[in-house]
Amino acid sequence: MPEIALDSFDLAILKILQKDNATPQRTIGEAVNLSAPAVQRRIRRMEEAGVIAANCAIVDPAKVGRPITIFVEVEVISETAELIDAAKAEFSAAPEVQQCYYVTGEADFILVIVVATMADYEALTRRLFFGNNNVKKFRTFVAMDRVKVGLTVPL
Repeated sequence: MPEIALDSFDLAILKILQKDNATPQRTIGEAVNLSAPAVQRRIRRMEEAGVIAANCAIVDPAKVGRPITIFVEVEVISETAELIDAAKAEFSAAPEVQQCYYVTGEADFILVIVVATMADYEALTRRLFFGNNNVKKFRTFVAMDRVKVGLTVPL
């Protein structure tokens, strides 16, 4: 994807889109002093460059029957490129895994998981961790309250 320089108009557009991706381009244009076609061109350019990675709805997990959010630190035995890539693929393929980060420090991965019940989480641990010969150990943290959740990038 091509690298692009973002100007103040682009940043202003991104701020609006991060709050409400469904904001009409005409409304965005009025807010940033550009025409709707100019806004459309800038959005398209940022999508093509990967600045805007996706356009999606943010769903409240509890409202769709997944009220439990769990954070898991995973430590692997061997960090060969092949085994790390296999872990990334396995974690990414699990629909319960909302986010997966390959990190530095004591843990090798941090996962954010949403499930309906603790029984569902136990089944997932058997599949992802106990069933994986390269997982040395994992540590679970159950969220008691969703204080702040989002992927908004400060601009």
